[in-house]
Amino acid sequence: MDLGIKGRIALISGSDSGMGKETARLLLEAGVRVALTDKPGGTLDEAVADLKSLGEVIAVTGDVTRPDEVKALWREVREKLGDPDIYVNAAGVTGAQGDFLETGDEGWLETLDINLMGAVRMCREAIPAMRRKGWGRVVLFASEDAVQPYVEELPYCASKAGILSLAKGLSKAYGGDNVLVNTVSPAFIATPMTDKMMEKRAEEKGVSFDEAIDSFLDEERPGMVLKRRGKAEEVAAAVAFLVSERASFINGAGIRVDSGSVFTIAG
Repeated sequence: MDLGIKGRIALISGSDSGMGKETARLLLEAGVRVALTDKPGGTLDEAVADLKSLGEVIAVTGDVTRPDEVKALWREVREKLGDPDIYVNAAGVTGAQGDFLETGDEGWLETLDINLMGAVRMCREAIPAMRRKGWGRVVLFASEDAVQPYVEELPYCASKAGILSLAKGLSKAYGGDNVLVNTVSPAFIATPMTDKMMEKRAEEKGVSFDEAIDSFLDEERPGMVLKRRGKAEEVAAAVAFLVSERASFINGAGIRVDSGSVFTIAG
């Protein structure tokens, strides 16, 4: 299926691995020129080396919690590729976990700063040029946790609920300029982040990695009826659709890529 975005420019945050990287792969295959960004010290160079045969792709480092670095990375992308038509916000962390009464302000603020304020800072840079062009696509990564919170990770849940509200508000503010803003909400995808979660669980329970996954699905995610972790490329497919011309009448919406994890029909 032709996505109708050949020649467009995309910036994807949190894209040195996992869902961000796989989104870059699909966009490159669609003829999009892509900038990858993530924090320094990661695997951006390896991601570019893996993807460069598919099209024009560059790497720009920057920390979304630092306003000066956010401005600098956008400036570098504009100089090298031009103003992005597409922005995908995949940067995020699990953040502070544990009992609510034992989680201090520092853990809350760090999680919110990366997951929510990082998206705010990046969208501030993305949207003005899209408005001038009269064409833009923004996809923010939310989570099943945004509408189905888990008590051991409330800072993360709150940050992702904030992403849903942010996206809805932006869609109303700028949809009239043909800047369409939507979300994807994955659940338990096979990424380096969930690998670490399962390695920790396996160690705590004295079981294998695969057994940790199976027990997590049974005990913590009973709604995931496919009984497996999702694949990064399955989430990327939803993102690629949302940023395409095929989704030109979708604005302020969210796509769950969660194997049915969320029990309710609302949200």
